[in-house]
Amino acid sequence: MTTINKSGWRPEIGERSADSVATFTGNRALMLEEPLLFEIGRIDSTGVDLPDTVIDDNRLGGLMRAAPVDLPGLSEPETVRHYTRLSRQNYAIDLGLFPLGSCTMKHNPRLNEKMARLPGFADLHPLQPVQTTQGALAVIHELAEWLKTLTGMAAVAMSPKAGAHGELCGLLAIRAAHDAAGSERSVILVPESAHGTNPATAAFCGYKVENIPATAEGRVDLAALMTRLGPDVAGVMITNPNTCGLFERDMKKISDAVHNAGGYVYCDGANFNAIVGRVRPGDLGIDAMHINLHKTFSTPHGGGGPGSGPVVLSAALAPFAPLPFVEKQGDHFVLIEEETAEDHHAETFGRMVAFHGQMGMFTRALTYILSHGADGLRQVAEDAVLNANYVLRSLDDVLVAPFGASGPCMHEALFSDDGFADGFSTIDLAKGLIDEGYHPMTVYFPLVVHGAMLMEPTETESKAALDQYIGAVRSLAERARAGDPALKAAPIFAPRRRLDETLAARKPVLNWQAPVDAMAAE
Repeated sequence: MTTINKSGWRPEIGERSADSVATFTGNRALMLEEPLLFEIGRIDSTGVDLPDTVIDDNRLGGLMRAAPVDLPGLSEPETVRHYTRLSRQNYAIDLGLFPLGSCTMKHNPRLNEKMARLPGFADLHPLQPVQTTQGALAVIHELAEWLKTLTGMAAVAMSPKAGAHGELCGLLAIRAAHDAAGSERSVILVPESAHGTNPATAAFCGYKVENIPATAEGRVDLAALMTRLGPDVAGVMITNPNTCGLFERDMKKISDAVHNAGGYVYCDGANFNAIVGRVRPGDLGIDAMHINLHKTFSTPHGGGGPGSGPVVLSAALAPFAPLPFVEKQGDHFVLIEEETAEDHHAETFGRMVAFHGQMGMFTRALTYILSHGADGLRQVAEDAVLNANYVLRSLDDVLVAPFGASGPCMHEALFSDDGFADGFSTIDLAKGLIDEGYHPMTVYFPLVVHGAMLMEPTETESKAALDQYIGAVRSLAERARAGDPALKAAPIFAPRRRLDETLAARKPVLNWQAPVDAMAAE
């Protein structure tokens, strides 16, 4: 056991303990502690000199600010250092492997970024005349054609801004189709292993949500699904490959049963990266599926935006697709923004957004597709599945893989915390990964597995990178199984120690308040 003297110095490894870091600055070598802007700057100063200006309040309609805004004033060096220091505390795909499961985090090629910054794309304005945006409309149209080809679907809605927004689009099309047929249906069936946005979107659309159980091998219980189908069921929402990292072998049987009952099949396409180029969802009877461009086609996860979640639609739902859409007429492209009786969108449910498209995402995605080609995209799926199975089989002797006995996984490897020492759980291994220099994997999801740890390495990681990650996880798993008390303190070397996550969720502190001066208060 390592001993630490009063100074906190551990001479055998030349290191201070985390608890003995100097309190004056809080800095740890090159990892600098960074206060909030309000703690750095002063509200009575500014970083720039502006001339005194007299503003006529009448010009502001009586909205002249009555009190100072109380924002801190910083000089340029202080501002630059603040954000640079904060950036050093972020983990990013450019730093290392991002093992999040069900949230594909793959390398974003720099070629994509270069194309997205080309004049005509980067400086495009949504209100430009259509004759000045022909190149942009051509990109949208070509990307749409690729998405239809890769999925085997009849139409695609390009306007949804994210996966959940795409789910909304698909369910609105399903509702419109039932309304047009005079069919009043109120229930959406969702497997218990589904992404949380699936039942949330269905409820948002006014449907009642009923869960369908999973089998012992982690797939949809076909018998239970068929038993529940009836005249009140509008459709099902199924993720395939599912969130257990498994392909739904009965997908075609499920689709046929739902169609025979008068419903539609929505597929959550979050995991399309595992089957792109190998499986066409349209061939499986899918009626609607959103495609997360950031997961399958390498556009960045935008941190809340900009995102893009195009929705491919079957021939049965194509007439109900939202407006607007791009159409090629001769040598020109036009943006169809109104219903037309002659067009196959004549029964559209309307618009989803004020302006069409996310050009930055579309340009990146099309660049990625064209640089790979159909054969290259097929290899993307094959390598993603190969890497995930390598992780699965390299760890299943130290971590329990609940569905490992049912055969290979798809794009992600699923483990549980069964076998850990008493008092140790998934959260301890996840926090330990931070000390090893990795962002933790997805934890406690899917809910069908106790203490779930979901790992997706993607196709962009080399064997050497995977071996290093596997070594870190193996070490942590062995410590958790042995009950190493030091693991309970992790992370030790991160900018912040382990938080009380329950308290943070129940009583979050969402705004900064200046510390109270104890002497002044007295």
